[in-house]
Amino acid sequence: MNTQSNGASAPASRIWLDGALREADGARVSVFDHGLTAGDGVFETLKATNGGAFALDRHLRRLATSARGLGLPEPDLDEAREACAAVLAANPMEHGRLRITYTGGLSPLSSDRGDTGPTLVVALGAAKRRPDSTAVITVPWVRNERGALAGLKTTSYAENVLALSRAHEHDATEALFANTVGALCEGTGSNVFVVLDGELHTPTLASGCLAGITRALTIEWTGAKETELPYDVLDRAEEVFLTSSLRDVQAVHRIHGEAGERLLPGAPGPVTAKAMRVFEERSAAEPNP
Repeated sequence: MNTQSNGASAPASRIWLDGALREADGARVSVFDHGLTAGDGVFETLKATNGGAFALDRHLRRLATSARGLGLPEPDLDEAREACAAVLAANPMEHGRLRITYTGGLSPLSSDRGDTGPTLVVALGAAKRRPDSTAVITVPWVRNERGALAGLKTTSYAENVLALSRAHEHDATEALFANTVGALCEGTGSNVFVVLDGELHTPTLASGCLAGITRALTIEWTGAKETELPYDVLDRAEEVFLTSSLRDVQAVHRIHGEAGERLLPGAPGPVTAKAMRVFEERSAAEPNP
């Protein structure tokens, strides 16, 4: 069984760092950058295909929203757009992961920010197309829907790294979280959709989940309902699928939980298969929806 969601990202040879395209081997960010010492940064991951980045404007708007939410200076979106174009042109590849990282910059060894200004990095890595279905696990840790970082795409990702490592131990590619009140929330890097009585649902943003770009487009293009869902909906949903920039729409065929495993035979089911088809057709026709 192939559980690789999108392939390991081999780094490209040229990246954008603070205003210029640079050779990746020689590009340097200070060891005192607040993104390293305090996780003080935000980022975006975009699907790159044959020199183009999908939904670039939506991703840049969310980057700015996350930066404001974290109290970072407003990013220069024109520079970010220029950086993405330059990196994509300098590193031709069929399918890749484009990553924009924006941090608090050079700062003291504390939670205080420095005054030298933020750091902007744009890099590209090769990626593989994901399989049509995958396995997931549930984890005992929760998302804090009332926390300061709720709904922001920040570089404070250690919790996700830990959960994803546990998923890999169970031959899965994603881990799903509840929130503090026991509602279904999200994955480490994905949003989750379920089918109940033939209807498509996904957790509301009030659950604390990230406002995923692919999530929003899937709702728009399929008519999925935003619903407060209990975590145990995973035990009875007729179909389950994930959405993210590199997964697009990906069915779930196995869920590993504390009580054992649940198989969803025939995944992708009919509702998921339709969502996959609609997303593929619409995204191909509208590369910057």
